Amino acid sequence: MTSAERLSRIYRRLGLVEAGRETVFIAGDVVVVDAGWVFDESLIKALAGRPGVGLVDEAGRIVAVNVPAARAREAIVRLDTGEDVTALVETRLTALELGSAYNSALRKREPPVLERLTPETRVAVEKRLFQGSYKGVTDLVTKYVWPTPARIVTRWCALAKMTPNQVTLIGFVGVLAAFWLFWTGQYGWGLVCAWIMTFLDTVDGKLARVTLTSSKWGNVFDHGIDLVHPPFWWWAWYVGVGALGLTMPHGELALAVIVAGYVLQRVEEGIFLALFKVEMHAWRPFDSFFRLITARRNPNLIMLTLAVLVGRPDIGFLAVAVWTAICLIVHAAQILQALMAPKGTIVSWLSR
Repeated sequence: MTSAERLSRIYRRLGLVEAGRETVFIAGDVVVVDAGWVFDESLIKALAGRPGVGLVDEAGRIVAVNVPAARAREAIVRLDTGEDVTALVETRLTALELGSAYNSALRKREPPVLERLTPETRVAVEKRLFQGSYKGVTDLVTKYVWPTPARIVTRWCALAKMTPNQVTLIGFVGVLAAFWLFWTGQYGWGLVCAWIMTFLDTVDGKLARVTLTSSKWGNVFDHGIDLVHPPFWWWAWYVGVGALGLTMPHGELALAVIVAGYVLQRVEEGIFLALFKVEMHAWRPFDSFFRLITARRNPNLIMLTLAVLVGRPDIGFLAVAVWTAICLIVHAAQILQALMAPKGTIVSWLSR
C-alpha cells in the first residue's frame, strides 16, 4: 500500500480524524505528517499526544509535527515544499526519543519504524516492517525457521487482498485435519498438516500487523485456536499409537502429564504476569532462552517429528511427557525466584 493509505489506517485505528487539505481547522492541535515516510503506529500515537513536538528522521529533518490548528496550513505547505518547519515546534525528537525501543506486546527491543519510502527503498522498507511485526521472545521454529518464508507468504497474502482471519480459518482447517490424521495413526500426513498450521499461525499475525488490519474478533479467533488445540492433538496422538497396534508403557499417565502440564504451564505464566506485570519469558535472558524450547506446540512437534522419522511415535510421545514435566518444574522455580527477588526489581531485561 502507499504510505498515505497506511497513514489513513493508522488514523482510523487511533481514532484520529483525518482532514483534507481544504479543511478549515477551527480549534485544537493538528498532526501534520509527510507521507513520503513510513511511520510506526506508535510514533503517530505518541505525536498526537505531544503538542509542539516535531519528529525528525536520522538526518535531522522534521517529517511530522503536532501544531496548533491555526498553524496547520503553514505546516502542510512547508512539509510539502521541503521548507524548514523548525519555527513551528518547540521540541525536536527522534523516533527513539518520541517512541520506545521496547515493545512489551511483542516482547522485544527494536527502534520504531521511520523509513523514507521511494521506489529504491520499497523492498527494504517492506523487510523492516515485517521485522517489526515479529515477536522477539518465542519458540525456536518461529524465531529461526519461519521468518524468511513467512515474509514471502505474508506479501503474497497482502497482494491477494487476503485478510488475517481468512488465513486463520485455513489454519483452523489444518488443526482439524491434523487431529483426525493423528487419531487414525497417519502421523506423516498429520505432521504435514500440523506444520502448515503452525506456519500459517505465524503468517496471520504478521499480515494483521503489517497491513494494520487486526481486530478484536481476529485476536480472539487466532489466540483461542492457539490456546485450545494442542491438548487435543496430543490426545489424538495417544489414540493413534493404539490404532497402530503399538503398546506404550504408562501411556495414560504420559497423556495426563502432557495435558495437565500444558494447562498448568499456562496457569504458571498467568500467575507470573498477574503478580509482577511482566511476561515470565521476558524477565531475564535465561527466561527468553528457555521460551525457545519450553514444552509448547512447536518444540513438542519437533520431538514428535523426529520420533516418526525413526518409526517410533510412541517414544516421541513419552519424550514429550518427560519434557513437559521438566518445564513445569522450571516455570515453578521461576515464580519462586521472582517471589524472593527484591520488590520492584522484576522488569523485562529487554526494557533496560
